[in-house]
Amino acid sequence: MGRVIVIGAGAAGMMAAGAAATNGVDVLLLEKNIKPGRKLNITGKGRCNLTNNTDVDGLTAHVLSNPRFLMSAFHTMDSYGLMNFFESLGVPLKTERGGRVFPVSDNASDITNALFSFIRENGADVKLGCDVRGIKRCDEGFIVQTSAGDFGSAAVVVATGGLSYPATGSTGDGYAFAKAFGHSVTKTCPSLVPLTTKEAWVSELEGLSLNNVRVSAKLSPERSIYEETGEMMFTKNGVTGPVILRAGAVLGHELQKNNCVLSIDLKPGLSEQQLDKRLLRDFAERKNKNFANALDDLLPKRLIGTIVSLSEIPGDKKVNLLSREERKELVRLFKSLTLNLTGTAGFKEAVITKGGVCVRGVFPGTMMSRHMEGLFFAGEVLDVDAMTGGYNLQIAFSTGRLAGIGCAEYIKNKRKGPDNE
Repeated sequence: MGRVIVIGAGAAGMMAAGAAATNGVDVLLLEKNIKPGRKLNITGKGRCNLTNNTDVDGLTAHVLSNPRFLMSAFHTMDSYGLMNFFESLGVPLKTERGGRVFPVSDNASDITNALFSFIRENGADVKLGCDVRGIKRCDEGFIVQTSAGDFGSAAVVVATGGLSYPATGSTGDGYAFAKAFGHSVTKTCPSLVPLTTKEAWVSELEGLSLNNVRVSAKLSPERSIYEETGEMMFTKNGVTGPVILRAGAVLGHELQKNNCVLSIDLKPGLSEQQLDKRLLRDFAERKNKNFANALDDLLPKRLIGTIVSLSEIPGDKKVNLLSREERKELVRLFKSLTLNLTGTAGFKEAVITKGGVCVRGVFPGTMMSRHMEGLFFAGEVLDVDAMTGGYNLQIAFSTGRLAGIGCAEYIKNKRKGPDNE
């Protein structure tokens, strides 16, 4: 049974299978779906933001959970190595704003197809539509129990993903496999996910995008733990968009405590004093207009009614009659439109899972279990996650490659035997 079984044909699993195969061991890749890379194919809105064009320090700086654990993986395959790898497979790449790397075709399936062809060409066997139900230890290694029968192996790589996008097959199977061998699994929650709010008025703004707003995630009025300027959008029961997803990733488990707020600065380029002067100038030019009709140059049309309502200033009041206090309240709303968070849109809409197999139980230099020799982990099943921008797929590819190399070396050393090492 001198082969490795890789469970999961996602980014981490396919990379692990390919790395093991190119390092001279027999590989069997098992995937519950009838096609590989289902989740990979929908990443980046179907374009596949596969990495970020930065160095190892830049990658590590954007990891939220256990960045030091990933150092060996990133040094084994950094973003430059990953880009060279895919371009060597015939997939030209491009770098966009923020260092985000995509295939030139803007088609995620080009990445999946290239990776799948790579593992097949290097001799890996693949069984699709094969649901793994359990892993048991035996004298010669492991028995992997599946819907297609039992398969023996000397080593196993668990690359089953987390809980995000369960429709793609990520249903937390790997956590049960890990626990069966003594691993602890940290608390999981959706991350990089739309947020839900207490305020009902957001539903009236569903679909409205705001560009160049500054979002602050706060655990209390005095404690802001995340700030970023960018794009957001209102949903039926909350908010989404790049800055919102990243805010939620930082807040993490705090969201479950129901005491988190988002503060939105609609005019981050203006100080309160500058904004007040701008209001005075605009109102002077519209002195005979009603308040509700005097904000066209400052706000998107759909947002005006909400701001008027929240300000509690009568919409039919002439702007030349607004008091200093009323104008002060309007400035406050512009600079700190507050949303009370009630939770997230759940794993169904989450890009990634925060939490997973505790990394203290895994050797960072090989991805092998500290509890069970020959058992390896890679990708989202581990308690590692990062911000948006290609970093999470880089984690998957890097840990997958390291696990593939690690299990190949493990099998080779077993073949040598103790007398020949």
